[in-house]
Amino acid sequence: MTVRFILSIDGGGIRGLIPALVVAELAKRLSGLPMHKAFDLIAGTSTGGIIAAGLTCPHPSGNGYAACIPDDLVTLYAKEGQDIFGKTLLSKIINLGGLAEERYDATPLETKLQARLGTAEITAGLTKVLITAYDIKARQALIMTNSDDENSHFRYWQACRATSAAPSYFEPALIENIAKPADDPNRLVPLVDGGVFANDPVLAAYVEARKMGWEKGRDSVVVLSLGTGQQNRPIPYQQAKSWGALGWINPANGTPLISILMQGQVSTASYEANSLLNPAKTKMVDGSTQVTPANVGKLAYFRIDGPLIGANDEMDDASAGNITALTNVAQQLIARNTAALDEVAKRILAVKGK
Repeated sequence: MTVRFILSIDGGGIRGLIPALVVAELAKRLSGLPMHKAFDLIAGTSTGGIIAAGLTCPHPSGNGYAACIPDDLVTLYAKEGQDIFGKTLLSKIINLGGLAEERYDATPLETKLQARLGTAEITAGLTKVLITAYDIKARQALIMTNSDDENSHFRYWQACRATSAAPSYFEPALIENIAKPADDPNRLVPLVDGGVFANDPVLAAYVEARKMGWEKGRDSVVVLSLGTGQQNRPIPYQQAKSWGALGWINPANGTPLISILMQGQVSTASYEANSLLNPAKTKMVDGSTQVTPANVGKLAYFRIDGPLIGANDEMDDASAGNITALTNVAQQLIARNTAALDEVAKRILAVKGK
C-alpha cells in the first residue's frame, strides 16, 4: 500500500505567520527533505495558498529547488507584512477607512509574489498543488491545480494574487488562463479569495486526492492541516442587532461578516475531516486533533490550530506587537502539538526518507 501525504493550509492574512512557523518546525524534523518531496499534495487558501505556492513553485533561477524554503515564508510575514498591509493616513481618509474602496493597494503584494515566484505556471509544480479562488463572473469555485490540465495553466504569482483577494481588503484579481487563445473572452478570469467558500481547503484537497485515485484500495492518505488561529472574539448581540448591512462589513467592527463566514467554514471543515478520516470518537481539543499514545498510530488526519490568545484575530494587523503575539501563538501550538508533528515526520521519513 502506498501512503500519500497531504499538507493543507488555511487562509487568514498576516496570521499565515502561524502555519509558516509550524512548517518551519516540521522541516527541522525531516532531515533536510524539502516539503515538495515530503508531501504528495500541498493545498492552500488565501495566505495558505501563498505558502503552498512558495513550497511547490520552481525557483525562478531554475536551480531545481522550490521558490521558498519555510524560513523564507516566515520572513515574508514577520518582516514584510507591514509593506503589504500598509496604509497612509491620507489613504484612510480618502476611502473612509475601507468603506469607499478596498483597504489596500495590491501592488506591494504583487511585487513580492512576482519576485519570489517568477513566471512559472502551476503545471510546473514540483509536487501536486491546489490553490482555491472564486470566479465572480462564472459565480463558481475555481480549483487551480496541476492534478488536471484544465486548471493548471495559471501563473503561480497570479494564482496567489487571486486566492488572497479578500473582499474589502484587496480588489478582485484579473488573471490569465494561459492555455486559452489571446482573443478568447474567457482567457482573463476575475477572481476573489478562495476563503469565501474554502478558508480551510482540507476537503477540497481530499476530493482532489480521490479524483487522482488515492485511497482506492492501494493507497492511503495522511493529512496535516494547519490553521491560522481561531477567530474567537464574541460579537455582542446589543451591537450586532443595530448594525444593518453597513455594520456587518465595516472594518471598524473587524469586518464581522467575512470573519464569521471564514471561521464558520473552518470549524465545519475540520469537524468533517476529523469525522471522515480519523477513528470514531477522536476528539478535537482547542482546535487541534487530540493525539494520545493509544490513538497516534491510527490517525490519518492531524489538525493543528488553536485560540489566538494575546493576538489580534484581524487579518491585516501586521504591527510589530501583533507579529510578536502571533509568533508566541505559533510557539504554543508547536509545543502542544509536538506529538502530532513527530508522528507526521516519522511517517514521512519512513516512506520518503529512503
